[in-house]
Amino acid sequence: MKIGEKILNWYNKNKRDLPWRETKDPYKIWVSEIIFQQTRINQGYDYYLKFIIKFSDIYCLAKADEIEVLKAWEGLGYYSRARNMHFTAKYIVENLNGKFPNSFDELLKLKGVGKYTAVAIASICYNEPVAVVDGNVVRVISRLFAINTPQNKIKNTIEFEANKMLVNSNPCDFNQGIMDLGAMICKPSNPDCISCPINSNCKALKLNQVSNFPIKAKKTEKKKRFFNYVFFVNNNNVYVKKRTQNDIWKSLYEPFLYESGKKITAKDFEKYLTDKFSTKIVLRQNMKLKHKLSHQEIYGSLFIANIFELKAIADVMECVPINEISKYPFSKLVNNYIEIEFQKLI
Repeated sequence: MKIGEKILNWYNKNKRDLPWRETKDPYKIWVSEIIFQQTRINQGYDYYLKFIIKFSDIYCLAKADEIEVLKAWEGLGYYSRARNMHFTAKYIVENLNGKFPNSFDELLKLKGVGKYTAVAIASICYNEPVAVVDGNVVRVISRLFAINTPQNKIKNTIEFEANKMLVNSNPCDFNQGIMDLGAMICKPSNPDCISCPINSNCKALKLNQVSNFPIKAKKTEKKKRFFNYVFFVNNNNVYVKKRTQNDIWKSLYEPFLYESGKKITAKDFEKYLTDKFSTKIVLRQNMKLKHKLSHQEIYGSLFIANIFELKAIADVMECVPINEISKYPFSKLVNNYIEIEFQKLI
């Protein structure tokens, strides 16, 4: 029996019961694929359900305000995914009569849709015979053929081998099968090789080197950044600002930010603020939080400061009632502070 058929047979007996597996609706498949691009299923499962309830179809998503979309995405990270989804939803409604393209090549033209997502939609919704390649597939094929090349340099090889194995008569189930195999059996650590349907074909297993594949790329040192935040509070209002620069957390909201080149003390921050606004600023409720991203480490120091009329702040920031702050999307780092400290203010 061919490798692809073994995977297909295994999948038919062991496939996971997931809500997006119960539909061929390209909108719902698209939403699921975008959410799970950078997110594990156990982390993104509830987000998917809530997102589909809130934005039940492409029209609902297209007519939503960006702030609603980002709020629904809050905590998932990689917020460009949400912004691109919103843009693409509006494009499909305005230019394609609300209908998704029905081929891999046309899907690839949509903003935020890369090869992986285009393949998933094309094969699952339209039965187009193209093989999907995600982290699970890379791991399965790297071990299957004991590919002795760092995983950041083997994408073309993986695509070639995956398409060779593809069961053309059922690309939908094959693609979902090989991804499930990687997630459930051929796991990054402690793989269940005994239960693997293709263990007799696996070169890494024969070499007793399964844990050595895929070959990891050399890690680059993460950039360290130091964010000093202060929520300026005036009576029952707080000042926030939308991030507009092309940087992390674009389009999310945040309190006043001073990014320093190194760690600074609360007194240093107070002096900076006092000099900047030419008025005495007293900081309180300090909390230090560390937030890890794929390529950066953010060291956050967060404070609250009571102010009266300060035109320099009012001119550049938005004044929001404290009891409405939950309507705004913030980074996870800032949101953690809000959830703890703002309960004392409401």
